[in-house]
Amino acid sequence: MLYAVALQLTRNVADAEDLTQNAVVKALRFHDKFKEGTYIKAWLLTILRNTFINEYRKRSRTPVIVELSGTEAAATPVTPKAVGDAGRVDAMLELLDDDVRLAVAELPEDFRQAVIMADLEEKSYKEISEIMGCPIGTVMSRLYRGRKILRERLANYAPRGSSGG
Repeated sequence: MLYAVALQLTRNVADAEDLTQNAVVKALRFHDKFKEGTYIKAWLLTILRNTFINEYRKRSRTPVIVELSGTEAAATPVTPKAVGDAGRVDAMLELLDDDVRLAVAELPEDFRQAVIMADLEEKSYKEISEIMGCPIGTVMSRLYRGRKILRERLANYAPRGSSGG
């Protein structure tokens, strides 16, 4: 069943096999997160879908390597800084606990970008506004809503201590 859905998503036999394998590995890795009494088929399909989305996004961020014969100019040069920033963010996300990383990954794209730039890369509202191509007010709104979603999803992640802090 997972393979059939993966094949519909990828439309490629090899990619479907890889996607199915990755989803099953994640399911086995996080088997302790499965709640008894819930529908395992839906849980597995959610893992498969999220794995597909994450791999698609990762591939779309990876620069396409094209061999040039030397006579034509590159359309848009890829700077080491741009590649380094994406790698640095991925490295920072890897340092987070699985629950937090998953909660961040499940945020809507615009919210996730704003939260990552503000909270991990420590960019200013103005910098985020310029990068995302939207007004500062929109950045502030996306940050507020993204952080609110994270708070709700991670409410049980770090139970409040009795110290009152």
